[in-house]
Amino acid sequence: MNTSILVKSAVLTLSLLATSVMAAVSQQEADQLGTSLTPMGAQKEGNADGSIPAWTGGLKANAAPVQNGFLGDPFASEKPLFVITASNAEQYKDKLTPGQLALFKRYPNTYKIPVYTSHRTFSAPPEIYSAVKKSATTTQLTNDGTSLANFSARYYAFPIPKTGVELIWNHETRYRGSNYYRTSAQAVPQKSGDYTIVGFKETFATPQNITDNDPAKTENILYYFKQEVIAPARLTGTVNLAYETIDQLKEPRQAWTYNAGQRRVRRAPEIAYDGPGTAADGMRTTDNTDLYNGSPDRYNWKLVGKKEMYIPYNNYRLWSPSVKYADIVKPGHINQDLTRYELHRVWEVEGTLKPTERHLYAKRHMYFDEDSWALVEIDHYDSRGQLWRVAEGHLVNDYQNGIASYAAQTLYDLVAGRYVVMGLTNEAKQGTQYGQKFTISEFIPSALRSAGIR
Repeated sequence: MNTSILVKSAVLTLSLLATSVMAAVSQQEADQLGTSLTPMGAQKEGNADGSIPAWTGGLKANAAPVQNGFLGDPFASEKPLFVITASNAEQYKDKLTPGQLALFKRYPNTYKIPVYTSHRTFSAPPEIYSAVKKSATTTQLTNDGTSLANFSARYYAFPIPKTGVELIWNHETRYRGSNYYRTSAQAVPQKSGDYTIVGFKETFATPQNITDNDPAKTENILYYFKQEVIAPARLTGTVNLAYETIDQLKEPRQAWTYNAGQRRVRRAPEIAYDGPGTAADGMRTTDNTDLYNGSPDRYNWKLVGKKEMYIPYNNYRLWSPSVKYADIVKPGHINQDLTRYELHRVWEVEGTLKPTERHLYAKRHMYFDEDSWALVEIDHYDSRGQLWRVAEGHLVNDYQNGIASYAAQTLYDLVAGRYVVMGLTNEAKQGTQYGQKFTISEFIPSALRSAGIR
C-alpha cells in the first residue's frame, strides 16, 4: 500500500511539472516593481553614457494638444542626431538587427534610419500598474508555456520575465486601452509603388469591460476582436471575429468569418498561425498582425538577453493626420523620412519551430521594448534558414490613454521586393475611440451577418 501511494505521488508530481513550467516570482522580487524597476519591470536607470535616459514616469496626459482623438507630437521641433544609410550602416551594426542591415542592402539608395534623441515616454494608468504587480506574484505558465494559470490580473503576465515565452505573453497581454473601435488602412504596394488602400473597421473589447459579462462563461477569454472590411468596394462586406483565449490548450482561438458573396457565417480555423492575412495579397500571415499574435505553441522560445538598439520609437509624425497615405506608401518601403528611431534597451527572443509543427516561418528573432513590452522588430527566416521577411512596429506612446500603440506596422519581403503596411489611421475621420460601452451581443457570430450587409 505504501509503495502504491508513493507511485501515485510521483505520477502527480510529474504531472504538475509537465503543466507548470514556471512559477510566479516571489513577493520580494515583485517589490522591485515601482522601486528599483519601473512599474512595468524595466530598468529604471539610463545607460552609462546617458544616451538612454532614466525613466521618470513617462509622458503626461497633456504632453501635446489632442484634436478629435489624434495626438499631437511632443517632439515636433526635434531634428535627427544623425541618419544611418547604406554607406555608414557598418558603423552602427552592433545596434541594428540583421533585418535592418538587410534592408540597407536591398534598398541601398533609399532606405535610411533617422536617429533622434531618446525619450522614455511610456506610461500607464495606476490601475494597470497595480495589475502588473499582481500578475508578477500570481500568474503561472502551464502546458509547456502555451497557457496561463491564475491570470486574474488580466494584464502583463510576467513583468519580471525568466524565459523567452514569457516575453511573448507580455506582448500579447499588454494593455490596449478600454473597449474601442477605430478605422484603419492597409496597403500592399507593387514594386512600382502602385497600391490600393484596404480599409477596416476594427472593434476590440475585453470581457471585464463588457457591461453584461458573465465571468463564469468568459474566464478563459483574453479579448474579442472584430474586423470589417470597408474598402475597396469589391471586398466590402467581409467580417472576421476572433475570441482570443488564455488557456490555448483547453480552448484554442475561436474564429468566424462572414463572406458577403456567400451570405453566410462559418467557422474560420485558418484565422490563426500562418493562415493568409486579410486582403494582403499573400504578403503576411495571420500571426503577423500586431507584429505577433496567437498561441506560442508551435515554437521553442529562447531568451537571448537584453541589448541596446536603434528601434522605431515616438513616431508621432508618422501618426499625424496631416500626413496622407500617399506620403507614407512608397516603392520598396515606407517613406523613412517620416519615421523616427531612438536608442532603447530591448529584450531579444529567438523562436525556433518545433520539429513536430508546421509554419511558413522556421525561425523568428523578436525584439521587445523594455518599457512597454511591445514588439518593435522581428526577423523571419524560411525553412532554408534564409532571412525572408522583416517586420517593424513604429511605436508611439498614447500619453492620453496610457497605451503603447503603433503608428504603422510594416512587413518587408526581401525576396519579392514588396511589403505590406498596416494599422494606418492618418486619414480616418477621427482617432481611436476608447471607452465604448459594448455588450456581448456585439461579439456573437450571428451578429456578423448584419455587420457585413452592403
